[in-house]
Amino acid sequence: MENCNLHTVLDMPSGTFQGAGVKTVVLFFEKGAPTRKIWFYKLDPGRNLGKTNPLNDDDLKDFVSLQAKFKDSGNSWTVDTKSIDKATYDLSVKNPNKATETELRDPKDIIAEMTALDAESAQILANIERAL
Repeated sequence: MENCNLHTVLDMPSGTFQGAGVKTVVLFFEKGAPTRKIWFYKLDPGRNLGKTNPLNDDDLKDFVSLQAKFKDSGNSWTVDTKSIDKATYDLSVKNPNKATETELRDPKDIIAEMTALDAESAQILANIERAL
């Protein structure tokens, strides 16, 4: 990253390359200048990829369009190299534009489920005890 400009990190969905067995990330370098900022793009074609459903040109249109100007969007963002740990150079893709919201269950529903599971466990234990 000091001798070449790592300008783009393209995070590909699983199944992009059949049989690879690992996640694929494509790194785009330009020789001759140090890296200052890295533009990340998380490709999400909205479907499962595989042998019968391969990646196609339409899947990459948004990436190609945004990458021309390194524009930030819901699937892309820019990171300054100053924020990257120099000991590990960890480039893990974590999209800051997509907050992962978990829908929380109502506490009353949780308690009701726990009560039902406790009753079921008690019944199972009683049946085992009778069998002994």
